[in-house]
Amino acid sequence: MAALLRNLNTVIHRIMLLIADVALLAMVVIVSMAVTLRYVFNTGIGWAEEVPRLLVTLFAFLAMAMGVRDHVHIGVNLVYNMFPKDGTMQRFMVWFADFIVLLCGLFMLYYGARRCMQMMSLPGRLPMTDLNTWYQYLPIPLAGFVISFDSILFLTGILKREDLLYSEPEIDFVEAYEEQQKEVEAK
Repeated sequence: MAALLRNLNTVIHRIMLLIADVALLAMVVIVSMAVTLRYVFNTGIGWAEEVPRLLVTLFAFLAMAMGVRDHVHIGVNLVYNMFPKDGTMQRFMVWFADFIVLLCGLFMLYYGARRCMQMMSLPGRLPMTDLNTWYQYLPIPLAGFVISFDSILFLTGILKREDLLYSEPEIDFVEAYEEQQKEVEAK
């Protein structure tokens, strides 16, 4: 079961990365085209502001979920580093951080889905693309689901902090410096 969940997690994140890549490429193309049309040809496209705004929202929430997957979110290690390496307190702090991230993911999933459902019952539409207004809120519960799923896999031990998809292993520069000093002293 654990292997199936890890594979599912990898597939979900590959799909998210593909969507984020397409969204970023589309934003760059649309904004470049809009700027060129406006300043070179003195014309424009009506939807060229609305679509990139929707895409940047999608991209930002997907990027947030990807950052949570590889634990590249902001962390303050001052207190963490005061305790013995891989000791009980450090393991507790890692667990606690994953638990807080799970709560944030569940918050986004619940309230984002609730907001989408509320917006679905309203007749509003986006002015240029004529999309239903709830589409602009859809990235919130999607990212909340992925963040919650990842956090549960980390909390249950199915995924380890070393299982990275998007980043390189973090280097502990203090530890690397100390090892370098030991090598110098040994010579």
